[in-house]
Amino acid sequence: MSTVQIEKRLKAVEAELARLKAEIRNGNNSAPTGWRHIVGSFAGDPLHAKAMKLGRKYRESQRPKSKRRR
Repeated sequence: MSTVQIEKRLKAVEAELARLKAEIRNGNNSAPTGWRHIVGSFAGDPLHAKAMKLGRKYRESQRPKSKRRR
């Protein structure tokens, strides 16, 4: 790769970096992050529903049993 090509690519990378920094600074980052990135991705998935059911059943089994009054 020639020096001219490297300089051209470096300028493009620097411009993109400046644009991304400006987006972050201005709060205009349109890409969802964290949990917002996956919200709804399991909608209608039967395996996800089964996993949630099994998880609920397990958590309920871990709760202390209440004493019944007579």
